[in-house]
Amino acid sequence: MAESEVETPSTPSELLENRYFEFNNVRLPPFCRGIMDEILAFPVREDDIWVVTYPKSGTSLLQEVVFLVSHGTDVDESALMNIDDHIPVLEYPQPGLEAVKVLPSPRIIKSHLPYQFLPKELQDGKARLVYMARNPKDLVVSYYQFHRSLRSMSYRGTFQDFCRRFIYDKLGYGSWFEHVQDFWAHRNDENILFVKYEDLHMDLPRVLGRLSSFLGVSYERAHLEGMVAYCQQIIDHCCNTDALPISRVGSLQQGRVGLWKDIFTVSMNERFDSVYRQKLGKSDLTFDFQV
Repeated sequence: MAESEVETPSTPSELLENRYFEFNNVRLPPFCRGIMDEILAFPVREDDIWVVTYPKSGTSLLQEVVFLVSHGTDVDESALMNIDDHIPVLEYPQPGLEAVKVLPSPRIIKSHLPYQFLPKELQDGKARLVYMARNPKDLVVSYYQFHRSLRSMSYRGTFQDFCRRFIYDKLGYGSWFEHVQDFWAHRNDENILFVKYEDLHMDLPRVLGRLSSFLGVSYERAHLEGMVAYCQQIIDHCCNTDALPISRVGSLQQGRVGLWKDIFTVSMNERFDSVYRQKLGKSDLTFDFQV
């Protein structure tokens, strides 16, 4: 498969251009260079659970929920754990592909890669995959804050510039529009569960019920109610975490539904809606921007 370098940036507002490389016409982070063929051939196990999202789609929240439901962990025990230590990101340099290969079963593995770049055995139906999509307007605000918080990205451009990059597929992991549509097209595959970030906020018990059924586990009512209460606490924490200050709006909460309303201007919103209709207008995948 073909790799290519992106062009060297020529202006300060394009500094993050040199943070990516292109693989099969999809822009990816630099740490993915040289491992994509190995990822495609990565050995998948039947009892694996894969957690896949486009960046800033609520990955941390989803992994907490998946871990809790799949392991049947007591909520008090789960509260003392660092879930990140138990769920590696497939494409990240640490712990690396070789280390992930030898993790004891059952493994939970995360990835932000597009569907077509995931291990072939996973695409063929081996193991279970939970995919979560988030309202793209909220996502782009959270992604912008994330880029500003990372020294390695050194992003100091405006939100307007960052939003343009998002809608024109100039960020890592490629087009959000293609990313979600590809997984949406496979939502009826037996090994894939497609959920929305907003549903976790609006109807948590139903999402946990779907997830439990998908993973083939069941719990007594009292235990399930305890998991719902604990997950609700995690959601409340996500929504109340202070984000980086943005001069126009003060501090935002990165996990809050409707985050975009505090920073989008009327013209930005109109432009975003136009691109959204152009790229997703014929799809039956929808997001409620009024929430």
